[in-house]
Amino acid sequence: MSELLAVRGLTVSFNGGPAVDAIDFSVPTGGALGIVGESGSGKSMASLAIMGLLPPEASRSGSISFGGQELTALSERRMRAVRGDRIAMVFQDPLSSLNPYYTVGAQIAEAYRAHRPGVSRRAARAAAVEAMERVHIREAGRRVDDYPHQFSGGMRQRVMIAMALGAEPELIIADEPTTALDVTVQAQILDLLTEVRRETGAALVLVTHDLAVVSEVADDLVVMRGGKVVEAGTAEQVFSDPQHPYTQALLDAVPRIDAPPTTAQATSGQGAAGGGS
Repeated sequence: MSELLAVRGLTVSFNGGPAVDAIDFSVPTGGALGIVGESGSGKSMASLAIMGLLPPEASRSGSISFGGQELTALSERRMRAVRGDRIAMVFQDPLSSLNPYYTVGAQIAEAYRAHRPGVSRRAARAAAVEAMERVHIREAGRRVDDYPHQFSGGMRQRVMIAMALGAEPELIIADEPTTALDVTVQAQILDLLTEVRRETGAALVLVTHDLAVVSEVADDLVVMRGGKVVEAGTAEQVFSDPQHPYTQALLDAVPRIDAPPTTAQATSGQGAAGGGS
């Protein structure tokens, strides 16, 4: 597959100190990359740098090539034509990302019209309903007029994905899209992202602290710590033969149903059995 996104030597600094320190990774057309690390590792900052959404006090250096175009050389006006159109982002907290004063349909339609000048409000509303149906929101024709607080956390995240799909982007960056969701809803959102990727051909960058989440979606993995990439490879390589102690520690922290019980669990189980005899 051809290389869609290539990040080379990306550094993001605040007051002279790097939050992201000369990192490299790439995403092929239609591929899926997982960027994994704990809070403060620089993974979200890297995704914001790709989108050109860094705060004013941040400085960025290195290369970000997307479809052969160098994004770091673009003006803000030209970057806006890429952002949301060719690259879309699903943010971590949909409740704070969605405006509580507008219906979800109005917000999806607004994003749709932003990238399709001249489209009527009626056509944009119809597109919003279609996008909501696409991400499996039931009774979309009625719920298009609901407000964000009337949706559950999982449904709000579906709205954010629907908004991202409006311009049919080539790349979707999902920053901790399953945070604060229960395990069942997490699985539904991951299945939805996989389905979207399969149906649209869009590439995916999944940013997360959870290796269990990324294992279900990603083809390749980048593990970050302290602003640096400490390990990279295919998902199969990293999971089967982790090389860096930090990656090994992250894997050891993932609960496994096939793991033997701990001493505490075993003692608790024996006590319960003894108490019932």
